[in-house]
Amino acid sequence: MSDSSAAGHGQSSSPTGSDETPGSLTTADGTPLKVSLRRAESRARRKAFFLVLPLLAFLLITFAIPIGQMISRSVRNPEVADYLPKTAAAIQAWDGQEVPPEAVFAAMADDMKVGLENRTLGRAAARINREIPGARSTVLGTARDLDEMSPPYKEAFIAEDEDWENLEFWSLIKRETRTITPVYYLLAFDYEYSPQGEIVERPESYQVYRMLFLRTAWMSLLITSLCILLGYPIAHLLATLPLKSSNLLMILVLLPFWTSLLVRTSAWIVLLQQQGVLNDTLVWLGVIDDNNRIRMIYNQIGTIIAMTHILLPFMILPLYSVMKTIPPSYMRAARSLGATQLRAFVTVYMPLTIPGLAAGVLLVFILAIGYYITPALVGGDTGIFISNLIAQNMTGSTAQLRLAAALATILLLAVLVLYWAFNKLVGVDRLKFG
Repeated sequence: MSDSSAAGHGQSSSPTGSDETPGSLTTADGTPLKVSLRRAESRARRKAFFLVLPLLAFLLITFAIPIGQMISRSVRNPEVADYLPKTAAAIQAWDGQEVPPEAVFAAMADDMKVGLENRTLGRAAARINREIPGARSTVLGTARDLDEMSPPYKEAFIAEDEDWENLEFWSLIKRETRTITPVYYLLAFDYEYSPQGEIVERPESYQVYRMLFLRTAWMSLLITSLCILLGYPIAHLLATLPLKSSNLLMILVLLPFWTSLLVRTSAWIVLLQQQGVLNDTLVWLGVIDDNNRIRMIYNQIGTIIAMTHILLPFMILPLYSVMKTIPPSYMRAARSLGATQLRAFVTVYMPLTIPGLAAGVLLVFILAIGYYITPALVGGDTGIFISNLIAQNMTGSTAQLRLAAALATILLLAVLVLYWAFNKLVGVDRLKFG
């Protein structure tokens, strides 16, 4: 074979390829190698994208869209603007210094007629009633007698109910015409608008949400700390015992996962109640007398004990997965260099377990901060979490879905901030879950 023909198999000097230069490598069909590699990489990326597309669609439909709707609902305030549109437009020019002019009352009368026909007036009245109790009866009572009234409506409305000349009532209506409002986030932090439109603290008897957020945070931290104290030695024992013994203990660790959460929580109610097994045992041992039984359920103690038991495996398993990979020779080497058993454990062994410890902390804390079932069953009045109040605002007889959405959004943002701080301090790339 001649030198020129041999060179033709590895090189190409065809002027048709845009990426081809004299002496560049080509594939068997004459395509420049760079072009062929780019095409192959592009096909691989498209194939990978289509493989993960079902998962992306699933996350978008079941996760991203619902969260987006929740956040948007927490700031939306459409009732007054949508169901009293003429009033909303007419009241914008009102200066708030005296009772609104006749044009505003006439617009309100028109909106009432339409609202009664469409059965939407009650929704607007209910929204106003949340801020000023009794406003709903004022609006609906006047609307029912509207057929007997004639212009000027200002005098007719005030003659019907003196609340129509209340400046606070009209100030509230004007404020509620805004379709985007921070009022639910103010409530979530125990603040509200004053009659003058200023942001003030709610009366102390109504302040509950800030206290619940703080309680949720510190109880979650306490539960996480207890899981570390109990889970670390158990995981170390599992990692160092012979395989036959460690497998038996691992079954005991995993056993709670095979039992219903409601059954486990109900079992703690049986154990911890004042006439329960634990109190009966203490009385039998003479530690306490029968008249001084300890109240360990339907309070914070019950929530902490039950949730620590439920979340403990989530701390043990990541720790065990890391400890199992640490060679025992590391500790022997530290001892041979003069370190005591305690110093070798603290300076050599424990730093190597940080990836598993960090993963366990992240799992337990995030699960604890949003837990619902166990605090609802054993928490009573003092052991419930903010998640229980979110559920109450969503499902109770006085359901406030937008307030629940605001509380849930704040909880979500708090978790994201904690996750960001955790990533800065520890680094999520160091986590090891298994």
